[in-house]
Amino acid sequence: MKLGVISLGCDKATVDSERLVGDLVGHGAVVTADLPHADVILVNTCGFIDAAKQESIDALLSAASLKARGDVKAVVAVGCLVERYKRELAQEIPEVDLFLGFSDLHHLVPALAERGLIDDPVAAHPGVRQFLGDQVHVRYLKISEGCDHTCAFCAIPLMRGKHRSEPLERLVREAQLLETQGAKEINLVAQDLGHYGRDAGRGAPTLPDLLEALLAGTAVPWYRLLYVYSAGLTDRLVELIARESRIVPYLDIPIQHASDRMLERMRRPERRRTLHEKLGWLRGTIPDLAVRTTCLVGFPGETEEDFRQLLEFLEEAQFDRLGAFAYSPQEGTRAVTYPDDVPEGVKRDRLEELLEVQRAISAERLGRFVGRDVSVLVDRVADPDDDAGSTHVGRVPWQADDVDGVTYLAQGGWARPGSFLAARLIASEDYDFKAVALT
Repeated sequence: MKLGVISLGCDKATVDSERLVGDLVGHGAVVTADLPHADVILVNTCGFIDAAKQESIDALLSAASLKARGDVKAVVAVGCLVERYKRELAQEIPEVDLFLGFSDLHHLVPALAERGLIDDPVAAHPGVRQFLGDQVHVRYLKISEGCDHTCAFCAIPLMRGKHRSEPLERLVREAQLLETQGAKEINLVAQDLGHYGRDAGRGAPTLPDLLEALLAGTAVPWYRLLYVYSAGLTDRLVELIARESRIVPYLDIPIQHASDRMLERMRRPERRRTLHEKLGWLRGTIPDLAVRTTCLVGFPGETEEDFRQLLEFLEEAQFDRLGAFAYSPQEGTRAVTYPDDVPEGVKRDRLEELLEVQRAISAERLGRFVGRDVSVLVDRVADPDDDAGSTHVGRVPWQADDVDGVTYLAQGGWARPGSFLAARLIASEDYDFKAVALT
């Protein structure tokens, strides 16, 4: 069976796709990038915000059109959008053969075998997680599923369910597999990394235990923590990051807002004062720490004063990176019942202003590293026409894959993607660095 894969949404969904495809490969599937000539197209959908939903629907319609042309024999839809809207999708896109929510994925192999697409429903060999990305040296390790937070705007608990931690031993084995496949950077992902182990009760391994086990069980040079609620930042975890060079000094801490009134209405755990205190503690403990955050503008009831308080806090807090989005109502969430949504034009204006403020902050923050000698992880060979005269493009520890800027590197020779080069940062602009290799 030739298997085509369309994986949409976040990095956590990418991990889901790689694990699921690994199971299918264990049953004899062969992954192909030639979607029109695949036997089966698997679409892992996203249902986080309206734009992601539309992208998923478009992907399903595109796959269905390929099936109508004749070579594709089945289209399978999985993921968050299916979990929430399975019945509606089945009615609207009947050309899709299987809609499987998270609790139904064990039906995938029998269903494909029933259609004659898998010869033997018993695995030929154990499924091994497959690489589906562009850079084999950058991988993601999802350490838990679901979320116990009750944020008023978020539908993730409705799609993913309650928080469940993966067993520590299984995660170490998976990290070892990623290392053998070429991983030089492993990004730990979850809805909230800090909740790892809490569902298993007293005495269960926590996030610091997992990190120590990963460091002991692999030689991967870089581990990065993405998406940690501030409440999960314990003394032990912060001290571990500070002393272990293989855990890069980088934290992704979503705040969503900085007006206490809005934080309360969003059902967020922090307040402006506690956010200030924790940022001071983190930066005072972890040398050269880079902090990324996420903000939501245009939440129902957000006044101009609330928005100004957010901008004021960003100027004070000086986050290195920031992702932002405008609120869109999600069915089933508490915020849908709020009657005082913000006009779409106001949302767009606020989003643009916030991103412009942060662009200037990020540029200033990056400037403090200019002149430093650093280790650069090479991601690709540069395009001489598009990449500012550099020979390679990579990242320093303060730049996460895909969501942050890059480092343009000039050096005399050629370096393989996934290798590390010693370099000196000579300039910064907005979100990017320029560097020269040290010989």
